[in-house]
Amino acid sequence: MMMMMMMMIIIIIIIIIVIEILKYKDLTIEIQRMWNVKTRVIPVIIGATGTIFKSFRKYVSDIPGNHDVKELQKTAILGTAHILRKVLT
Repeated sequence: MMMMMMMMIIIIIIIIIVIEILKYKDLTIEIQRMWNVKTRVIPVIIGATGTIFKSFRKYVSDIPGNHDVKELQKTAILGTAHILRKVLT
């Protein structure tokens, strides 16, 4: 039973990543045509409570520059807190 639940969670995570990549496919094609450059969609998904996928660090390392995962998580949590404060007051 537990193994089946874990498999379902993994399938849902994979579906979410695929949907996020496909969502930007048209934009990728348009940028390639307009600017004649190679483009790639890098899924960077952070949950409202700062949760990340296991592959998150790999994807973030593909983005040029220095990115601190803890700072990105902190930003997501603070954004969630801000939204909740606005809604609950």
